[in-house]
Amino acid sequence: MKRKYEFQWELLGDLAAGRPNLGPMVSTDVYRLMQFCFRDVLEKHYGTEMVDTLFYESGLLAGKQFYQNVIRDVKDFNSFIQAIQTALADKKIGILRVESADHENGKYVMSISEDLDCSGLPELDYEVCVYDEGFIAGLLEGFTGKQYSVKEIDCWCTGDRTCRFTAEISVK
Repeated sequence: MKRKYEFQWELLGDLAAGRPNLGPMVSTDVYRLMQFCFRDVLEKHYGTEMVDTLFYESGLLAGKQFYQNVIRDVKDFNSFIQAIQTALADKKIGILRVESADHENGKYVMSISEDLDCSGLPELDYEVCVYDEGFIAGLLEGFTGKQYSVKEIDCWCTGDRTCRFTAEISVK
């Protein structure tokens, strides 16, 4: 089946040519407007569980692509994390911190402060960073070649002031 929307990095375009005056950055509220409107419409059509699955899978694809096209060619975990920290800060996505790392068992706890998806949102009593879960899983898979399961355990929307994620190698 020929697909109309299959992702390719080139679809991001030449932002220098396309936005010579405005540049590549966009306001966080406009990004969130798009994201939360997508969520709303998709939830009406497919239900909450499917929307969360779609956002996780989208984040997973984005994380793998981000690794391949932005991070790539790092040799060790510290260089990997440093490259991600720099890229996320440069692109105003968030401030990454590794809180614990068990390399032997492939288990990590990471936090992202000033997260693009939720920092500053009202308290909602549930986590909203499902896309970020997938994104982190995709980054880890890109670096290690192993599939990861990532779950947000603290979120701005649940009263915390940082987003915290657990990550561990998926057991098949």
